[in-house]
Amino acid sequence: MLDPLDPLDDGSALRRTYGCFPTGVAAVCGLRDGAPDGMAASSFTAVSLDPPLVSVCVQDTSSTWPRLRRLPRLGISVLAETHDRACAALSRKEGDRFDGVAWDATADGAVFVDGSAAWLDCVVHDELPAGDHTIVLLRILGTRTELDTPPLVFHGSRFRLLAAG
Repeated sequence: MLDPLDPLDDGSALRRTYGCFPTGVAAVCGLRDGAPDGMAASSFTAVSLDPPLVSVCVQDTSSTWPRLRRLPRLGISVLAETHDRACAALSRKEGDRFDGVAWDATADGAVFVDGSAAWLDCVVHDELPAGDHTIVLLRILGTRTELDTPPLVFHGSRFRLLAAG
């Protein structure tokens, strides 16, 4: 018979469990008052082809999402395996998150991290409450992909490289 599973007392067991599932890392960014603003998200997921939707999950305590959600356009950059430092910068709580991060923007204000595996030009489609997070659905207006650029992978609380197959 199976031994009892770990209880969900303080969240540490659940964090360890979530860490068993590798995820890609995306940057969600836009121009605000002429300057880039954004954050890293490891909860980026493809949702639908028709309509074209992706999602990110944002902590309700985020101070960045309230600023981003009002922007007319958001750029999603699927970070490349060389973007570990950019990801760390975009995850900072304080200071200039774009210090040392090369980026470009569209005329509509979507901001993209240079050298990413994919770019998605998006608008906010909907927001759904989900526990201590908000599921943000983003409608995709355009994309660019670099199929030969390996993505950044987060697994077991650290960045990893994909094995060549």
